[in-house]
Amino acid sequence: MAGLVATPPDPQTALGRDNGAGPQITGLDMGPNGLGRHWAKAARLSSMLAHANAWIEQRGTERGPWLSVAFAAGICAWVVLPGPWQWLALMAGMGGILLLVLPRDRDGRFAHLRLAVLSLGLMVMAGCATIWIKSAFLGTPPIPRPMLVVLDGTVVDRQVQAAQGRLRLILQTRVTLLSGETRDGQVRINVPLAPAGQNDSALADGARVRLRARLMPPAPPMVPGSFDFARSAWFSGLMATGSSVGAITLLAPAPPGTRLDAVRQRLADHIRTQLGGSPGAIAAAFASGDRGSIATADEDAMRDAGLTHLLSISGLHVSAVVGAVYLITARLLALVPFLALRLRVPLAAAAMGALAGIGYTLLTGAEVPTIRSCLGALLVLLALALGRDPLSLRMLAVAAFIVMLFWPEAVVGPSFQMSFGSVIAIIAFDSSAPVRRFLGHAHEGWAMRLVRHLALVLATGLVIELALIPMALFHFHRAGIYGAAANVVAIPLTTFVSMPLIALALLLDLAGWGAPAWWAVGKSLDALLGLAHLTASQPGAVTLLPGMPGWVFGLMVGGLLWLALWTGRVRLWGLVPVGVGAVLTILQPTPDVLVTGDGHHVALAGEGPNLLMLRATRSDYTPSMLLENAGLEGEARPLDTWPGAQCNEDFCRAVLTRQGRRYTVLMSRGRDQVDWQTLTTACAAADIVIADRTLPTSCHPRWLKADRRLLRQTGGLAIYLAQGKLATVAETEGQHGWFPAPEAWRQRPGAEPRSGVLSNRPEKAMTQVTLDRGRSGGKP
Repeated sequence: MAGLVATPPDPQTALGRDNGAGPQITGLDMGPNGLGRHWAKAARLSSMLAHANAWIEQRGTERGPWLSVAFAAGICAWVVLPGPWQWLALMAGMGGILLLVLPRDRDGRFAHLRLAVLSLGLMVMAGCATIWIKSAFLGTPPIPRPMLVVLDGTVVDRQVQAAQGRLRLILQTRVTLLSGETRDGQVRINVPLAPAGQNDSALADGARVRLRARLMPPAPPMVPGSFDFARSAWFSGLMATGSSVGAITLLAPAPPGTRLDAVRQRLADHIRTQLGGSPGAIAAAFASGDRGSIATADEDAMRDAGLTHLLSISGLHVSAVVGAVYLITARLLALVPFLALRLRVPLAAAAMGALAGIGYTLLTGAEVPTIRSCLGALLVLLALALGRDPLSLRMLAVAAFIVMLFWPEAVVGPSFQMSFGSVIAIIAFDSSAPVRRFLGHAHEGWAMRLVRHLALVLATGLVIELALIPMALFHFHRAGIYGAAANVVAIPLTTFVSMPLIALALLLDLAGWGAPAWWAVGKSLDALLGLAHLTASQPGAVTLLPGMPGWVFGLMVGGLLWLALWTGRVRLWGLVPVGVGAVLTILQPTPDVLVTGDGHHVALAGEGPNLLMLRATRSDYTPSMLLENAGLEGEARPLDTWPGAQCNEDFCRAVLTRQGRRYTVLMSRGRDQVDWQTLTTACAAADIVIADRTLPTSCHPRWLKADRRLLRQTGGLAIYLAQGKLATVAETEGQHGWFPAPEAWRQRPGAEPRSGVLSNRPEKAMTQVTLDRGRSGGKP
């Protein structure tokens, strides 16, 4: 029977033994088309796998943090991929890889490599499934369109924004849609602050109110690359935003009691009473998390100086509170021999620090960044209590995984990325071999050791700034240059002077003796604001660049993670994708035309440092957002003041020259009807036509007609003329629930060709604007 069983040839037997003269061929065709080539390929593949397995085996504890990275990659893939079929394809692809790996390597030669593939694949699938499940079960659909309604609701959150002259309320209410459907959920309403002599204290958390409000769906990105509030609202439970119209009726006052939100509001009001202006607003932000009263100019200066992270309760503030309580508790227990001999002092101090951190987190509103920082601090305390290394990348990876498990949507937000990115940079830099050698001079005097530590603080700040530049450019299109030097002064000032003085002042206020301490708090915060304004006013303090493509950002983040999470020379390979991403970011062109999703605002860039806007706005939000997305440092100016534009009451025509070619852009800005024949002629003479209303089908520009019909499908637009490229918001939003599904356009019977946008008024005809068809650039 043995002779009837076909067994595969053993490669060693088939090729013979190596007797010093090379392998001996025993009957196999070893020519270029024979089996020898396949055996050589198999040998090379086996050698590569063996080297990879040995390399992973040598990495030991460095492998653990990559599991959290893979989990985050699965979450990001769900956000980036457009719809369910792609999400299923991702998970099926990961599952296919696992099925291929599981039955292989039965002799265990590649055990570490096999385990790495299995664990990373499972974590990618788990990350994708986690955010998908949360979105499906907890995502809040937005209202379909703007509406004016009367709301009866309960106040669940209240924030005073004195700098904007308004009160921001979040109401739990029921909204009746135009279709008759009712939806229960939360809406965010802006209410004007009460006149002088009155107060809004009745609108506290828990109060029931009735008001008339103008509601809007949460806004998607205004233009490609801008902030996606709709996604944030989807996961935070907001179905609409808006503003109140008329007076507010109080149906039931807030219930009595000592709810934390009421305590938080009283604390903020008390601090602002003791200390006025922006110093008082910043002190209130440190103590209660309420930053709505900070003056806009001061907040902008803090942002441009790289100090805006001090205004939001995050790792710095939580660490300061936890660390102070830990040290005070440990010192006090050590002073009492009876307790010191019977208690584990580090464990007791860690417990008190944990209680202080949890209490501070709840008092300041328990926002996701604060909860994230609290979790990290608790893990550090646990490591101290157990005698383990409290600052390690593995501990940080555990904290990140816990946050992602409960708040997976935070991964794509700037707060999560910048806070964890800064801590990763600190740990990776301070634990690197060159830094350890730099500090390894115990024989030197205290003065030289102090100089070395100060130099290390400055270098660490610089490393943090460099690590956060890709994130700042991707999310905000701006990055500070002098932030490292400013933080060297601002962080110790905040941690060791301002926050302890605030705590002391609040403690002394219990006896009415807090005035001197509040004076000192004001001086320290005046110094902080002075530093911010000084830094922000320096030439080149802020670098502005156009929007960075998502794949370039992912390339740079991947390189930074490789650089931080490995040790030895292999980590230097991370500089390659970082360098490539930096070059691509610098070479990223500025969009020539930006169009908001409603077509109401059109901005032209590339004509100097200023942005040319079709319409004026009452607020600075839209111009500043468009300036940031264009990467311009100038200001927004009216288009009709530019010599290259010609405008009448209904349309503006601008001619842009790019790389020697001329492009004609026709933009609607009026609400009156215009002559149909004249509009048709003007469209034919333009390369691009943009309108916030529906244009007739007879309007045929040479390249693009971006009217209401198209913008409902695409959202905001960024147009690059020289590259012939069109970027849309819809291509980055996909089929996620927070982005409204494109509505089918229904033509009214008899509406073509003379519908509501057309008329026979010759005084408004576009023949008033000379249209040069022959010299236009034609189709890009």
